[in-house]
Amino acid sequence: MEAEVKYQNNQLRDYSTLFSRNEVLSWLKMDFTSIDFKIQRYDNKWLKSSNVTYLDYLKYVYSVLALNYQNEYIFKNEFLNDWLISEIGEDNSKIFSEFRVGNSVADLVMFNGCSKVFEIKTEFDSDFRLPLQLENYKKAFNEIYLIVPETKLRFYEKYDSTIGLITFNSSNENSFEINRRALNNPEIDPQTIMSILHTNEYKSLVKKHFGYLPEMTSFNQFKLCSELICEIPNNELNKLFITQIKKRGDNEALSSRYYREFNQLFLALKMNRTNKKKMIDILKTPLQY
Repeated sequence: MEAEVKYQNNQLRDYSTLFSRNEVLSWLKMDFTSIDFKIQRYDNKWLKSSNVTYLDYLKYVYSVLALNYQNEYIFKNEFLNDWLISEIGEDNSKIFSEFRVGNSVADLVMFNGCSKVFEIKTEFDSDFRLPLQLENYKKAFNEIYLIVPETKLRFYEKYDSTIGLITFNSSNENSFEINRRALNNPEIDPQTIMSILHTNEYKSLVKKHFGYLPEMTSFNQFKLCSELICEIPNNELNKLFITQIKKRGDNEALSSRYYREFNQLFLALKMNRTNKKKMIDILKTPLQY
């Protein structure tokens, strides 16, 4: 069985580079150089099989990583598959990857009835930036969760008790478990919200609440809208913010059944069904001998 095979860390690290934005951009140009290199270096036996595609090989590599190397991509993708995708369609939920908040970039965020942020810390991560990340997230999100390896739970329990903790157990089919639920934070910071919203979004939010937009120019629109947004009661601002963000993009490329290995890439690259189909069709190209 594959799980019994011993892999060197350098091989697993090398495998993990296949699941990146730059790789997808190469595949879309029919450039499989990096995949070919991995096959020739580690998996020459694959070249002896007939009717095998690059998609087959990438699925195999993902299965190896899921069992042996829980890096950030695997963490994010497994959590996305097992937890968040089931929420899509419920309360018109929206999921975003690498969502900028102040000086921090959140791993995954979800907006439905409330706003939730999920920060992932793998075995390979330190907590050096975590205090600043949490400080930023508290200004914009109602609930904050840390996703950490089960072996690191005690270490992360020392952080603010309002922060939720979800553990990841790689020895139990990559299962996730809530160890501590996040406490709801209804207070968000208007200036942080302004920094997140695009120009058309904060103008739309102001108009939605006040019923009009004041006379403004491209030079003073941020200042004027910022002043008005600060006047909105916090609970109302929170609702308006969530509603506005949920209008961004869509999650139609995500699936809990098909091509699960690539969901995080689909999300990070903001792919729609057409883009997804194009990528998968290209990956169905037979291996080059």
